[in-house]
Amino acid sequence: MQSIKHISFMETKYIFITGGVASSLGKGIISASLGKLLQARGYKITIQKFDPYINIDPGTLNPYEHGECYVTADGMETDLDLGHYERFTGIETTRDNSVTTGRIYLSVIERERRGDYLGKTIQVVPHITDEIKRRILLNATKQHFDFVITEIGGTIGDIEGQPFLEAIRQLRWELGSQRALNVHLTYVPYLAAAGELKTKPTQTSVKQLQGLGIQPEVLVLRTEHELSDDIKAKVAHFCNVEIQAVIQSQDLPSIYEVPVNMQRQGLDAIILKKMGIEPGEAPELGAWRNFLELRKKATEVIHIGLVGKYDLQDAYKSILESLAHAGTYNNRKVKTHFINSEHITRENVSEKLDGLQGIVICPGFGTRGIEGKIIAAEYTRCHDIPTFGICLGMQMMVIEFARNVLGYNDANSREMDPETPHNVIDIMEEQKSITQMGGTMRLGAYDCELRQGSRTWEAYGEQTLIKERHRHRYEFNNTYLDEYEKAGMKCVGINPAANLVEIVEIPDKRWYIGTQFHPEYSSTVLHPHPLFMSFIKACM
Repeated sequence: MQSIKHISFMETKYIFITGGVASSLGKGIISASLGKLLQARGYKITIQKFDPYINIDPGTLNPYEHGECYVTADGMETDLDLGHYERFTGIETTRDNSVTTGRIYLSVIERERRGDYLGKTIQVVPHITDEIKRRILLNATKQHFDFVITEIGGTIGDIEGQPFLEAIRQLRWELGSQRALNVHLTYVPYLAAAGELKTKPTQTSVKQLQGLGIQPEVLVLRTEHELSDDIKAKVAHFCNVEIQAVIQSQDLPSIYEVPVNMQRQGLDAIILKKMGIEPGEAPELGAWRNFLELRKKATEVIHIGLVGKYDLQDAYKSILESLAHAGTYNNRKVKTHFINSEHITRENVSEKLDGLQGIVICPGFGTRGIEGKIIAAEYTRCHDIPTFGICLGMQMMVIEFARNVLGYNDANSREMDPETPHNVIDIMEEQKSITQMGGTMRLGAYDCELRQGSRTWEAYGEQTLIKERHRHRYEFNNTYLDEYEKAGMKCVGINPAANLVEIVEIPDKRWYIGTQFHPEYSSTVLHPHPLFMSFIKACM
């Protein structure tokens, strides 16, 4: 590993990750993997995502559009790729790591309204591109990074992505080849009828990039089939890239094998050489390889049900990965089963949840599928099935308990029924005057004091003060706190500043815990979240 002392004086270098041919090729995983490899060599890195859509942030987007909305510790609603960055590298991203076209234009328009441009005509070039460049460089102005990896969302050829590519072109020219470099991810399709892998889409994608003034230094080729040396040589020849810099990213059993695969092909070493740095010996990635070895050895399957309304795995991406992390470290292979809460009734709940060793009642917003979540919470409570309620899932556990234990048959949340006489879940006081949707919820990391002796306290290693990330408008109504405590649902986590209930649990059950916060946002490969670890143990 290189000396931290040696590299700390290095000028910040910038790596741009672009994609071509098709979307969803895994730019986020490649970015995270490269970050992990550079980090393992002793470099201080950060990774940022630039999305070309005009929304200010993903907070108002339907999960069916872009998957889950990931929340940073400082309270920014971001793209799910930031979750990959954090899980792979263990770094804590901020609002400066996620930028959309909407944020870029909003910033420029606000300046224009203030008169900052002194009456000039505002244009895409230079004003929009200058703002993009400023944002790309921003993280390194706040603290020193050896490498800043910038992933550009979308695909080459998308009209909305052109200002970002122009900004990259300008920056590469301004910074020079030793400080700025482009890695282009493309797809090599396999035509079964011809029995051939086709490189023409990659060639076309690179030519589009070259037409915009950007020559990629490294190509990463996504493929379902092994690429021969002849195919790599052909791509290198037609794309003006050295053959050593043509890397294949073949489908693997797990995304966590990608960093090892990239290291095996020398991706990080190639990039360092091209940026004027002698790579030295490759790091061993000991802890990472140990995790992969544990995954391979974990053959006993544990079945966990996810009760939610989004029939899409990316909508619950961080939960799925957190369960996988905890399963691995508990020597189990977690198999998740999605149960659509819209289709759960009292008549079929037993059949829907049959054979599952644990249930996660998922987060979300709105009324769709709510009654199914409440029915599931009642069933798991009465049948003592380990249950983990997250955010809205925790609120459904609270409502179910009020209806079936406290005797308030009409108990509900103000979100679902503004007129309910027993609003055991109520809108937060500071949210009552808010009318705008985006970025106005209770967002980011907040302190939580744990009750000593509680199961949650034990799960956190007997810590009394924790900090977790939130994304919600509604909270447990403290008017009912004493009734819950006396009836057996304990409020064991409290925010000390606002006295808000953050965690409920029923200690008489094997494992029945709900959290108002999102613990899945802070589970990483090398540091699985303690609550998920405890939950999986209980399910075993």
